[in-house]
Amino acid sequence: MSKRILIIEDDQAIAEIERDYLQLSQFEVVLANDGAEGLKQALTGTFDLILLDVMLPTMDGFEICKKLRETLDIPILMVTAKQEDIDKIRGLGLGADDYIEKPFSPSILVARVKANLAQYDRLKKGQTDNTLAEIQVGNLRIQPGSHRVFVRNQEISLKNKEYELLLFLVRNGDLVFDKETLYERIWGLDAIGDVATVPVHINRLREKIEDDPSNPHYIETVWGAGYRFKL
Repeated sequence: MSKRILIIEDDQAIAEIERDYLQLSQFEVVLANDGAEGLKQALTGTFDLILLDVMLPTMDGFEICKKLRETLDIPILMVTAKQEDIDKIRGLGLGADDYIEKPFSPSILVARVKANLAQYDRLKKGQTDNTLAEIQVGNLRIQPGSHRVFVRNQEISLKNKEYELLLFLVRNGDLVFDKETLYERIWGLDAIGDVATVPVHINRLREKIEDDPSNPHYIETVWGAGYRFKL
């Protein structure tokens, strides 16, 4: 069964190019040309991934992303014409899984969509395997079979990539990984992505699992080398 993609993009020419290339890759595609309509379709339809432009009439992509994350747990790929890192950080902070900057090659866009869907499917498959053993490190407890994380017995909410990143670091405790390796392992996009995503997710994880995010106990920065989870 074909994966369904919702494209929320006000530039008709760009939207049609995105649609055509995705359809050539056997995706079913629905278009929305403004923010309010896109949000309505996203919340009332059944989609596997949302391709969300940042600059939209009636409602911008950041506001849409925030509202979608209140109810939807599917990949959101933000599309931006801006170069500022602050916009990328803001989008990721609101729950976007990835982003791509205009102008972009349509083939790169398709590759990013496929990679995010593949990662999401792998994560969901892991959630159905209830034989996976619970992991306990200090006050942190992870239940891989149910995709649940607890700190001091209080459940915390993690986005897909945050959870995958945490689980990978814990399972490879005390090993140091640079940003490039973490990006390749978690996002699966190798050279076509932006490793600036990694420290953003590290900081978000620290805010959720550390008693003092500015002086982390679990996720350490090894200057000049990368990050490690301290067992």
